[in-house]
Amino acid sequence: MDVRFKQKGKIIDIAIVLLAGVVSVATMIYAVFHFGLANAWNELILNFFYIACLVMIAMYFFKVGITTKQFNYWCTLCVGITVLLRDILFPPPLVNYAFHLICITLAVLLVLMLTFFYARKDWKTYSKGNLWMICVVDMVLATLYNIDIMLEPTDEYTVFMLTEIWIRPTITYGLVACFIDEKEDDERTR
Repeated sequence: MDVRFKQKGKIIDIAIVLLAGVVSVATMIYAVFHFGLANAWNELILNFFYIACLVMIAMYFFKVGITTKQFNYWCTLCVGITVLLRDILFPPPLVNYAFHLICITLAVLLVLMLTFFYARKDWKTYSKGNLWMICVVDMVLATLYNIDIMLEPTDEYTVFMLTEIWIRPTITYGLVACFIDEKEDDERTR
């Protein structure tokens, strides 16, 4: 089977992203059925976008029916929608109001960064630092949510929330790994 990337380290990166993403999404789908659709319908919607991103990463990795521009556009759109839904329009209730303000600010920054860096016509002009900033902001946002959840009393849903928080940073890391590799591959062929 023909794969887009030839370096063993890059293949391992993408494989880990896909494996972690699939396990996390499967865990959240189990949570939706466990807690009932009335209580967890929003997780089902988010998982739809996460699954779409994972499928596109796999299609891009195996060079199956998706171009770089399509991958760029649709994965960016899916990640942006999840940020908009989960962090801006329907933010989770946080114990600390300062965490809430910081998380909303970081979510807006993340949407702006995705729009600026990924949705440009000349997408190959951004640097690795720009790509890593998107991943770092998403990881900081997930870390703040993680800290807030640890400050709250734990219940049956805590484990599932901790799993859901890290799905998007995992996918964002996969997008960064794919785009960094694509840029390096294009530079080598010139």
